[in-house]
Amino acid sequence: MLKVKVAKRRDGFALNAEFNAPTPGVVALFGRSGCGKTTTINIMSGLLAADTACVELDGQVLTDLPPEQRRIGYVFQDGRLFPHMSVVRNLQYGLKRTRAPRPAIAFDQIVSLLGLESLLHRQPHQLSGGERQRVSLGRALLSQPALLLLDEPLAALDAARRDEVLPYLERLRDHLSVPMVYVSHQFAEVLQLATHVVLMDAGQVVAHGSLSEVSLVPQLREIVGTDSVGAVIDGVVTSVDSSGGMAQLRVGSGSLNVGVNAVRPGERVRVQLLARDIILATEEPHGLSVRNQLRGVITSVVNDEDDARLVTVDVGGTNVLSRVTRSAVEALGLRNGMSVWVLVKAVSTRGHAYRVGGA
Repeated sequence: MLKVKVAKRRDGFALNAEFNAPTPGVVALFGRSGCGKTTTINIMSGLLAADTACVELDGQVLTDLPPEQRRIGYVFQDGRLFPHMSVVRNLQYGLKRTRAPRPAIAFDQIVSLLGLESLLHRQPHQLSGGERQRVSLGRALLSQPALLLLDEPLAALDAARRDEVLPYLERLRDHLSVPMVYVSHQFAEVLQLATHVVLMDAGQVVAHGSLSEVSLVPQLREIVGTDSVGAVIDGVVTSVDSSGGMAQLRVGSGSLNVGVNAVRPGERVRVQLLARDIILATEEPHGLSVRNQLRGVITSVVNDEDDARLVTVDVGGTNVLSRVTRSAVEALGLRNGMSVWVLVKAVSTRGHAYRVGGA
């Protein structure tokens, strides 16, 4: 378990953040720029003195130790490789810095996980931005950290380079037992990587929990914007149609057909269902091209932007959101406790389905 409680006041800004998160996994600190995410991890690492701070990892209070003894790795936005050292020497520098009594992360393992085999004898100036960040990750991990902090490591990369690095971060999450705290204001990164989310606003933690839980919090909807509002669901693969690139997921008491590659029955897949793509029906639909249909019960109807209503539907222990016009709510008589059918176009899940580690 990672337990964090930090406070810092400076230049008209007050940070007062507290959260607990299970380990191992990827804890995403998410929120608008300037909300205190980087300040939080700088205090955790010891780079910034706090007014008060207590960081406990699996029973050990890290803030009782000087920064150099906390065994915390840190990956910055810009990589910060040593320009006069080759890739292999940058990586070996990480090994030399370890304070672990018995190294658990091997050099060859990191080279393989991060796909660095062809880069080892290059100089930093010969690397792309994505390659430099992969080397930075490797160097930090080879120092054998008990905790890895990542401060928006993809922020300086273009979209293509971000897409290049994200799968490597997934591999690290799934193959190593090192807890990670990942700072980001890009929800797509959080969606793909996080096992636990800490939502921050104006120096405060406004919510934390699984991504499924936090995806339903109103403060998240305010940050990500109307078009990105939706529920995030982890479903279990029950069958695969490899020829069509489709898989069937068990979600709540029903199932969804989604476009996702290279998964096997029994694995979990994360799906984002956008509220704008969810249709509600008060009677069982027939003769429709929409194949994804879930039966559920309305648990709330609240006001949303532009005279719309946001309807939450429990589909068997899992909640989904649907944006419906006010007039439609009135015409259909949508209310708490009402049984409805949730219709989801398959295309709305395509491109949002991600394999979840730990299956």
